[in-house]
Amino acid sequence: MKTILITGIGGLTPRSIARIIRKKHPDYRLIGCDIEKKAMGFFMKGMLDEYYVCPRCDAPDYFPWVERLVAARKIDYAFVQPESEIVVWGDYYEKNGKYPCPVFMGCKLLSESLRDKAIMAQLLEGTEFIPKTIKVTQENPRFEDVEKEIGFPCWIRATEGTGGLGSLRLDDISSYKSWLFINAKIPEFTVSEFLTGRHLANQMLYYNGEYVKGAALECAEYVMANTAPSHVTGNTHFGRFLNEDSINAFCDRCIKYLEKKLGVPAHGILSFDLKEDKDGNMKVTEVNIRHMAYTGVMADVGFDLIEDTIMIMEDGNCDRVKRAPFYHYEKPYVFLRDVDVEPIVLESEAVFDRPEVYFTAET
Repeated sequence: MKTILITGIGGLTPRSIARIIRKKHPDYRLIGCDIEKKAMGFFMKGMLDEYYVCPRCDAPDYFPWVERLVAARKIDYAFVQPESEIVVWGDYYEKNGKYPCPVFMGCKLLSESLRDKAIMAQLLEGTEFIPKTIKVTQENPRFEDVEKEIGFPCWIRATEGTGGLGSLRLDDISSYKSWLFINAKIPEFTVSEFLTGRHLANQMLYYNGEYVKGAALECAEYVMANTAPSHVTGNTHFGRFLNEDSINAFCDRCIKYLEKKLGVPAHGILSFDLKEDKDGNMKVTEVNIRHMAYTGVMADVGFDLIEDTIMIMEDGNCDRVKRAPFYHYEKPYVFLRDVDVEPIVLESEAVFDRPEVYFTAET
């Protein structure tokens, strides 16, 4: 039996990880922590064996708390999910030459560079990988640059955070000024050209610079889309699993470019969000330095990076992980997700066209 710590258990992705581990390893002991005492994962029956409210990761007592927990509960390894925590765990490793317990994540430099979308945009500036992008702040909104360099319509979003934080299509300077006022508490944004094509996602596993495996999907419709001004909530209601090798190849080229630019090997789970332009060219909108929200539903259809992560942490190497840089799903699966229910996987979209689904006046 192993004891696993999952941080940020109030979030959708950590809960998804816990669900898959519980399903695959019912004998494992799962411990969750979160800074929020009302974290959802604390109160979901059967998800955890123990749970704790922890200090914020930027607090002086955070790592002493983690070290005590690891020792007292004999934690074998951890899934560290909030990106802010991943960065500070990387810093801990640089200072101590080890982690508080075994984890699978990239180095601090790679994590910091990808977590901040403005830094990522600067690293990728002038390449095929990103749309035209500039960083703006509340103090320096760069109105003229937004209008002349990017043009309208354009897309604005916060430099940090997921779920489309601060995201909106801007159609003119007036809408830009209004959005800065409404989001006055968000200090930095990126403004980029507006992309009209598909929203794609790709989850990839790297081990010391080797691209081990990756798989893609399309985010077609969003949960509670009408509640967000952008109609993008970061939580997909309906999605398609895709066997399109070009998506994996594009993302791997981007990672190799970043490796060369930063001088560090890619290591850990890297999750892409992509958008196509009007001509179908893919552009990177963000790269997450962790499992993404779809990791559980991807595991349900055979692409299980959660189990692969466990094997790597247990073995201390990547030898047992099956290489699949261009993973193909066995069927044209689609999925449905919502706020308060488990994801539903369907074998294809054909189910939506069954005659019995529809009832008309004629029938």
